[in-house]
Amino acid sequence: MTNRSKAVAHGLAAVAIWSTVASAFKLSLRHLDPLQLLLLASAASLVALGGVLLAKGRLALAARVRGRELLRCALLGALNPFLYYVILFKSYALLPAQEAQPLNYTWAITLSLLSVPLLGQKLRARDLAAILVSYLGVLVISTHGDPLGLRFSDPLGVGLALGSTLIWALYWLINTKSELDPVVGLFLNFLFGLPLILAATCIFSEPPALTFPALLGGAYVGLFEMGLTFALWLSAMKHAALPDGGGTARVANLIFLSPFLSLVFIHFLAGETILPATVAGLAFIVAGNAIMQYKGRKA
Repeated sequence: MTNRSKAVAHGLAAVAIWSTVASAFKLSLRHLDPLQLLLLASAASLVALGGVLLAKGRLALAARVRGRELLRCALLGALNPFLYYVILFKSYALLPAQEAQPLNYTWAITLSLLSVPLLGQKLRARDLAAILVSYLGVLVISTHGDPLGLRFSDPLGVGLALGSTLIWALYWLINTKSELDPVVGLFLNFLFGLPLILAATCIFSEPPALTFPALLGGAYVGLFEMGLTFALWLSAMKHAALPDGGGTARVANLIFLSPFLSLVFIHFLAGETILPATVAGLAFIVAGNAIMQYKGRKA
């Protein structure tokens, strides 16, 4: 296979797997509460990421991290996996998956908004248009197609879904200053985050019953939402960046397929009837992301 073929194949595989995780969240939350699911999934992800580093001969790199970089990993671990997934899983517990998943997809818009005060970037007219279009989609989805009525399906759930994008965007903004190998950094994030998750589970919930559905759900979410798929996506971007790889933009645009594929899985796996308002609102959100990412030929 050429590097271009590898980039597209790995990218499509990552997108296909990520498209199933919203359904996996919803199915797993039938057997576990959000903290219990997060505990099992984070443990599975930590083992998977450690395995990837061991297979590549990079596990020793994690032990060499010191000083400010180690403190940054601890802070990032408090954000992701701890705070981000606690909030995200709670939103999925309150909302249908077809609502929580598109609302969470607005994280790229939140990232642009946070870049203004934190990175000193300026919002252009195109950015403002993207924000308005995306949040119109949020309004359509969360009101079930009645944005003028402003009757939200679950205000707390909607607030948590949007709040998770704030944590996720903040995580990536802080992560831009890290010089670590991405998989090493993520491994350390989970290493620091897991004790926080365990403590929160013991205080606010209880250790999960290790039934087959619980273990299966936790392992699937940990492996395919948090762990291995991230490494697969990095591989796709690495191949795409090579001279005959076709460019990273080509692979990055594949991510726009994920939220629509996710609705298909949500319908057939989670058993939800997909509302027309969900499809329309998601189209607005994706359009807003596309406007935000679009760069003119000269740029």
